[in-house]
Amino acid sequence: MKILGIETSCDETGVAIYDEQQGLIANQLYSQIDLHADYGGVVPELASRDHIRKTLPLIQQALQQANLTAQDIDGIAYTAGPGLVGALLVGATIARSLAYAWNIPAIGVHHMEGHLLAPMLELPENRPQFPFVALLVSGGHTQLVQVDGVGRYQLLGESIDDAAGEAFDKTAKLLGLDYPGGVALSRLAEKGTTGRFVFPKPMTDRPGLDFSFSGLKTAAANTINQLIKQQGELSEQDKADIAHAFQTSVVDTLAIKCKRALKQTGYNRLVIAGGVSANKQLRQGLQQLMQQLKGQVFYPAPQFCTDNGAMIAYVGFLRLKNGEQSDLAIEVKPRWAMTELASI
Repeated sequence: MKILGIETSCDETGVAIYDEQQGLIANQLYSQIDLHADYGGVVPELASRDHIRKTLPLIQQALQQANLTAQDIDGIAYTAGPGLVGALLVGATIARSLAYAWNIPAIGVHHMEGHLLAPMLELPENRPQFPFVALLVSGGHTQLVQVDGVGRYQLLGESIDDAAGEAFDKTAKLLGLDYPGGVALSRLAEKGTTGRFVFPKPMTDRPGLDFSFSGLKTAAANTINQLIKQQGELSEQDKADIAHAFQTSVVDTLAIKCKRALKQTGYNRLVIAGGVSANKQLRQGLQQLMQQLKGQVFYPAPQFCTDNGAMIAYVGFLRLKNGEQSDLAIEVKPRWAMTELASI
């Protein structure tokens, strides 16, 4: 089977082809960062229009990269949710129309299941075995999930307000950093002084596995305002020290919750996926945690941490091979719980 995957849930247009024998044989990605930078965040209408412009050319490029034609494709997978409804509709409409024209099946894929299974795109020796605990950290989601197999998911905890990636972006904006702020904040944090500022580790002083990062963002804002009041403006070192303290607090909080989830489930394997999983300090922190626990931690390759078509093509392959497929209706789900998915 050769499956074409299309990802258009937010501000990246991703197209990939997954081959049952060879694995990933084509991967094309277009980022809309420059388009949204002037606005300091994603503008949904602009995102949708840009997906319309980019998706078909990327499909053509993917076919050329894999040296294939439309007749070689056995199925199409597309992101059906969660995400921005207009952006999702672009990918779903193109995917369903091509599947109808090419007389092949199509399947709507859950965006977060794509992230969760992205480490399976690695070489066999670097793939996690079921069961494991997954930490999904992105701009829109922070979740801990018990994973017993494909489609066998139990939500252990999630953010009750801002997701970790969202908190990164908002704090970066407070520091006057360019969009996308989370990446810029992480780079700046590397120049920060450890211990100058210490921010709280939200909701770690109580039982449970839910997250809350809005209070952490407020702590950063209060520190920024206090320094401006004292000094008139922030120095570059002030910004770096605040970024370092903020990132350290997020990483420590995520590590504490992961440790609890592993203890609760009794599992010794941890998967971290989503855009924030590319964060160096987070990877180091969780690596140290799993060494202490004598367990293993797995990540996607950096290019598969952010939104991409490869993870959608892979999940689509698994589900199409299992006999699933979507009907002709073009339906997307901006909100969609992973626990609703069928198990394989």
